[in-house]
Amino acid sequence: MIAEIGLAALWLGAALAVLQLLGGFLGAREQGSELTPLVRPAAMLQALLCAVSFGALVYAFAVTDLSVELVATHSHSMKPLAFKLSGAWANHEGSMLLWITVMALAGGLIALIEHRLPSRMMMATLGAQAFVAVGFYLFILLSSNPFKRLSPVPADGNGLNPLLQDMGVSFHPPTLYIGYVGLSVAFSFAVGALLTRNVTPEFARVMRPWVLGSWIFLTIGIAAGSYWAYYELGWGGWWFWDPVENASLMPWLAATALLHSASVLAARDALRTWTIMLGVIAFSMSMLGTFLVRSGILTSVHAFAVDPERGSFILILLALYIGGALVLFALRASTIAEGERFALFSREGALVVNNVALSSILGIVLLGTLYPLLTEAFDVRVSVGPPYFNPVSAIFFLPMLAILAVGPLLRWRTDSFRRIRLPVIIIAVVTIAVLALVLALTEIGILPLLGLAMSVGIAIASFMPLRGRNILRTPLPIWGMCVAHFGVAVALFGVAADTAFQQERLVAASPGDVIEIGPWEARMTSVSPVAGPNWTAMQGDLLVSYEGGPVRDAHPQARSFWAPQGETSEVALLTRWNGQLYVALGNMADDGRWQLRLWWKPFVTYIWYGGLLIAFGGMLALLGRVIGDVRRRSAELREDRRRADEAELAAS
Repeated sequence: MIAEIGLAALWLGAALAVLQLLGGFLGAREQGSELTPLVRPAAMLQALLCAVSFGALVYAFAVTDLSVELVATHSHSMKPLAFKLSGAWANHEGSMLLWITVMALAGGLIALIEHRLPSRMMMATLGAQAFVAVGFYLFILLSSNPFKRLSPVPADGNGLNPLLQDMGVSFHPPTLYIGYVGLSVAFSFAVGALLTRNVTPEFARVMRPWVLGSWIFLTIGIAAGSYWAYYELGWGGWWFWDPVENASLMPWLAATALLHSASVLAARDALRTWTIMLGVIAFSMSMLGTFLVRSGILTSVHAFAVDPERGSFILILLALYIGGALVLFALRASTIAEGERFALFSREGALVVNNVALSSILGIVLLGTLYPLLTEAFDVRVSVGPPYFNPVSAIFFLPMLAILAVGPLLRWRTDSFRRIRLPVIIIAVVTIAVLALVLALTEIGILPLLGLAMSVGIAIASFMPLRGRNILRTPLPIWGMCVAHFGVAVALFGVAADTAFQQERLVAASPGDVIEIGPWEARMTSVSPVAGPNWTAMQGDLLVSYEGGPVRDAHPQARSFWAPQGETSEVALLTRWNGQLYVALGNMADDGRWQLRLWWKPFVTYIWYGGLLIAFGGMLALLGRVIGDVRRRSAELREDRRRADEAELAAS
């Protein structure tokens, strides 16, 4: 019965999306529409219905309702409850229901709280949001029904992919999806602005919190996914330039550029065309990522293997949404006013340069991701990896870092180098000094060398905008910018240090053997079988010490799952302030020894610390914007009240 309730709620939500679509676009006309008063209630009720539908699916997984085909295919009665619940979205159908639920909740929240935009533009925005939603409703209901019944009911389920039986699946996909869907909101605002020819600072101020929120969740989702793959796959790497990893990176690059453009438009009424264009491109990258993951054209540990018909459906939606938006942009771009002018040597100029760099890196990643798929269509298999992505991206990434260090020091509109000469000299001297010191102490590659030097320079530059300010009265968005830029420096330092100084050893060891790697010494004491709730494993027991210090335990495992059958490598991680010892257990050789792979990865954890700092900076900025909006609205209400009282007094 719960499954039928979930499906019925989904159909009702789709019907309300159609009503919202018609009412929104008709209400965007000059003469309005009789359906206009229904648009906001339709959006809010649609959000409630989608929440009911998704809740029904989660409940079906929680109780292991094997009469639902999706539960039988992706769950098992012996799984821990946490993996039963996360199994609701760790599959194609469930993840698409999560997508449409988040989209509906976002649309309902816009309808509930947003009253700053003109009515016509608001109707156009909600209509555009419904236009996107209707396509996904059709996709779910016609080709990906998550509530499909199964007869006869099996005795037990197949179980969840062993690689997904980790707490990372409870966190990584939802945060990433919230980020993706948040960009659909930015897309809807951009379409609404184009339809009503209303690209104004007020439009940017309304859109900016949604872009910032989606950017925060994308940042968290990518960082969480990187760490999850790092410890779950047992390969020792934190980024592989896998096509599906790229599919999450590309929307983040576009969203970063969009966030800066929207801020300039909101603050200085400039970069109008950039803001609209990036709003379309950011959601385009989200849609492209959805197509790559679910079309079946990729072979990846991340991809959902689905039939090509579903991929064709998403490709049609991609062409319809993005093609239509680009056509609309081409038709209306000439009607967008230029906005305020600014000098090249200004904060706006620095942001434009960074936007160009981000867009160029996006193009490089897009080309490297799609090129192998194109050549494969002609029966030519090529592999595009770090030898392409790292140096080619660095051509634009390194100058962008230099601008990131200097740009926040510049004034709006125009500035002079003389005013910022001292802080720029300090940043440059520190950067060159670090570069010279590293060169004197060790031999490393050019990219890690530049990364280490620039990370220190950016760390110092990130807090330069606080000079001369009252720290306690500094607005939260300024603090957010400083913390986020400092996070970039921390992550860059971690990437450069791990790339330059990591050490790796692959050995065949027996109990009693001692392995040395970097400052660590590891002694294997035994290999023994252990059992979990739905797996068995061979567990290596090691005693490790850092530079002869206290002895610690390390227990890497090679797990075998039976529901469904599969094997995973559960690595042992020993974390210090200056890095991690990473130990993975392999197979037993013919002579009875066990394969052990060990890495000493200096400062690798700083990559994820930096990612969290970037997201935290975004949260501070978002909180500051929300508080500022609340204060402005309160002041406006007080002023309206005062004027009403004065008018009433004058009338009496």
